[in-house]
Amino acid sequence: MKKILLALAISLSVVSASALASIESKSWPASDKAKQFVKDNLQIDFYASPYGVGWTKDKQVEDYVKLAHETGISGASNTIAATYYTHDQALAEMARYNAIAKKHADIMTVVKTIDDIEKAVKDGKYFWMYNSQTSSILDGDIKKVKEMKELGINSMQLVYNGRYRAGMGVVEAMHYYDIGLSQWGRDLIDELVKQGITVDMSHTSYQTTMDIMDYMEKNHPGVPPYFSHSPLEGTYNCDGNREAYHPTKNAKLINTKTFNEMPCYRLISDEQAKRVAELGGTVGVSFTEWMMDGVWPEDIAPKHAADMLDYARKLVGIDHVAIATDDVFTTASIVSFAKANPAAYGTDEGYMMAAFDKGATGCAELGKFMPALVDELWKRGWTNKDINKVTGGNVMRVWKATWTPKTK
Repeated sequence: MKKILLALAISLSVVSASALASIESKSWPASDKAKQFVKDNLQIDFYASPYGVGWTKDKQVEDYVKLAHETGISGASNTIAATYYTHDQALAEMARYNAIAKKHADIMTVVKTIDDIEKAVKDGKYFWMYNSQTSSILDGDIKKVKEMKELGINSMQLVYNGRYRAGMGVVEAMHYYDIGLSQWGRDLIDELVKQGITVDMSHTSYQTTMDIMDYMEKNHPGVPPYFSHSPLEGTYNCDGNREAYHPTKNAKLINTKTFNEMPCYRLISDEQAKRVAELGGTVGVSFTEWMMDGVWPEDIAPKHAADMLDYARKLVGIDHVAIATDDVFTTASIVSFAKANPAAYGTDEGYMMAAFDKGATGCAELGKFMPALVDELWKRGWTNKDINKVTGGNVMRVWKATWTPKTK
């Protein structure tokens, strides 16, 4: 069945709870029907667990994937670099994951093409697609994009939270005038499209995302960018706060509020979501609890995730919504990482660390969460076709449209 659904997606252009994986995430009860649905259908996740951030021992990755595989999760877009990672760090990160996949070749594999994904699903293996949440891994050399593609990176953010040669990240833009996309960033987009790497806009400032989309519409029509893991502000009435505290739109208000007074600072506006949908892209709704602390209780529940998906579906249409847990396997590691990288997180005036201090932990690990979410979506009247689009079909359509190298 998964093979059939995979073909349909392309044509659109459990282990015990005592396992060590993602120990903070809660296991949610689900019907046998929902459990079987997950096993029979395409399920693609997104998570952000570079070595030293979300895991420090191979066993953490192995347990996580084994649980996901047993549940029926097909695979994930796997972050191998973020913040200001260098080229060498990215290579080392991929080597770690490649070694784990090789060690467990009976159930794990790394994919570089759409055909690879189709084969992995047919063979019943869990797959990783590599993405980078930063362009810093190029060490300033756009020529390295070709090498990254050959090594398996199929998705790349131009920026993370801070200031980069390509443009501005969302946290940096909350303190300074949002200058948007640079000329180097435009050149980088050209090379990403040429080599067949999806342009990812998560963590990116408002003006930089709008510049990216305007540039791609004009220069690369038919090649959609996407937000791999960006929930929508409107779901939680954050729009008003963001509008009032937007340096580009109202420069007088720079630094007049703190992030603790304006939650949801990493989420995207309805305007950004509608714009990417116009270009054929998707919005991967993230279930990361500590980005939304104070909005929902300590454990994100299937009903909260369904609320987010319902809002996105009504806003941009069912063909432009995906899911992305943005899981980090264990938050213990990311707390240490955040403290050690103030350039990436410290300028949020303590919002993220305050969320952890309040008890924010789990990120809705799909191996423990997905069947229960299916039950909740059925309860709300979602059809199987709708669910299949959101859990894999829509992101597959974007990947198919962007992974093939293009020349003008």
